Amino acid sequence: MGNREDLLAGARTAILERGLAKVTARDIAQAAGVSLAAIGYHFGSKDRLVMETLTEGVGTEIGDGIDAAIKDAGEGRTPWEALAATWNGLVDVAYNNREALLLSLENGVQISRNPESQVYMADATARALADMAETLRGVYPDLSAEQAAAVGRMLFLLFQGLSMQSLLAPSAEPFLGEDLMTAIEALRGR
Repeated sequence: MGNREDLLAGARTAILERGLAKVTARDIAQAAGVSLAAIGYHFGSKDRLVMETLTEGVGTEIGDGIDAAIKDAGEGRTPWEALAATWNGLVDVAYNNREALLLSLENGVQISRNPESQVYMADATARALADMAETLRGVYPDLSAEQAAAVGRMLFLLFQGLSMQSLLAPSAEPFLGEDLMTAIEALRGR
């Protein structure tokens, strides 16, 4: 690994050990085994390094769970037949990744105050949505690219709300796949 990759790994380690609010640039450099100046050289600031670490690391972890939920539910089914099971898989991802989502939320608050970070996040979100659409097309080859993108975006946005509920009200009854199907059928007039 190069210094950039070492810094990303070191930042993840330091954040998990010290917490997002307490981690310092020195903690990160020490965990990465590089000089403090390497942070500025590769990322410009500690905040940018932390944002990228959490966006890439947590995003990959959560994204892998989302991909697995889509693939596991879709085996031999149409998208409609798999929707409740897919959603229940996403509920599991949210409730089983509390710490990762909490770090993501803390990171999100910092991103919301920094226009440069918002641009980075918009690009990261576009990549995540493209990955979801690709997964959906792989599981459901009859979906058009436009349909896969729309389904992926819907699931992504609903997952964001689910994630907030799992963090802010973890004992509240989750909105399950059966609930989602009931709501959609009601909207369709059935």
